[in-house]
Amino acid sequence: MDDRNLMQDILLLEKGVCDLYMHGAIESSTQNINQVFKNALNESLTMQDDIYKKMEAKGWYQTETAQQDKINTLKQKYSVQ
Repeated sequence: MDDRNLMQDILLLEKGVCDLYMHGAIESSTQNINQVFKNALNESLTMQDDIYKKMEAKGWYQTETAQQDKINTLKQKYSVQ
């Protein structure tokens, strides 16, 4: 397994962790438990962002910039009127 595949796996796992923490926060029964899940989610999101940035710097994770007209179309489509 090369470095790129390893980083892709780590990123996928971290995204899964974020999903679990988010659901934990949504389903938590007390404010204290909710706060613990929110803190863990924020830390995990930060890790996910760090992994993404490292992959992007190596050219392993590429995104394309959205065109402004497409953004505007989606804003209009989903705006509350």
